[in-house]
This record gives sequence, C-alpha cells and structure tokens, in this order.
Amino acid sequence: MSDTLTIAPLAAADTDAVVALWHRCGLTRPWNDPAGDIAFAMRGSNSTVLVARDAGAVTGSVMTGHDGHRGWVYYVAVDPDARRRGLGRRIMVAAETWLAERGVAKAELLIRAENAAVQRFYDALGYTVEPRIVMSRWLDGRAPTS
Repeated sequence: MSDTLTIAPLAAADTDAVVALWHRCGLTRPWNDPAGDIAFAMRGSNSTVLVARDAGAVTGSVMTGHDGHRGWVYYVAVDPDARRRGLGRRIMVAAETWLAERGVAKAELLIRAENAAVQRFYDALGYTVEPRIVMSRWLDGRAPTS
C-alpha cells in the first residue's frame, strides 16, 4: 500500500470497478444486484459506499448505513492483491467513523457461517458474536435464500 491511499465516498464513475471488486472478492450472490445495491445506498442520506483508492486504482470498499438506531456494514472488500497490508482495518475505521459522525453508537455486520477467516478478521478488530437469530422474508415474493 502506498502513501497515495485515499478512502472517500464512491464516485458514480467507480461503480463498475467496485462491482468487479466485489465479484473478485466473492461477495456477490445470484439474488443480489450489486450495482442496484450501490445505487440504492447512494440515494439515501443514511447510507454510503466508501471506496479505497491506491495510486488511483480501486483497491477496497465498504457499504455502510444506519436505521437511526444501529449502523450496518456490508460489502467489505479488499482486492486480493492488496491484502495483508492493513487496508481492511482502514476501511472498517472509515465506515465506523462515518457512522459515529452521524451519532450512531453501534456497528453491526453479518458473516456467513462458513466464513471463518472473515470472523477472525472481525474478532481482531474487537467485534463480538451476539446471540441473535436473524430472520428474513423477501418482500417481492422470492423463495427463501441462504
């Protein structure tokens, strides 16, 4: 990582690069439209997508937002070629700062049960597992997904 690293809100021109990053990082699922998720997040004042650029190239991202009570973090991505250099930690600090500046006191995130490496990453950042059951329902009539 160079000293030219910046983390700032997504510029519309970066959408394709961020979607490509999410695909490279294995964050997308067939039932999600990543470009649609970006557009939705960028329309509201309670959410954003932050993009890390190193020497101008998109190397990381995070989508964050809040419901007025809790903050949520999604799509944390670090380019596979830029990992193990502290960028993931810096992206999370940027997301937490964005939330704290809006008066949000708690950040939460979801991790797929099979993703032990990501759980270790968040453990190292001070996140803890909370005893909760997550339930969902598609409002457009789709069948449940896992």
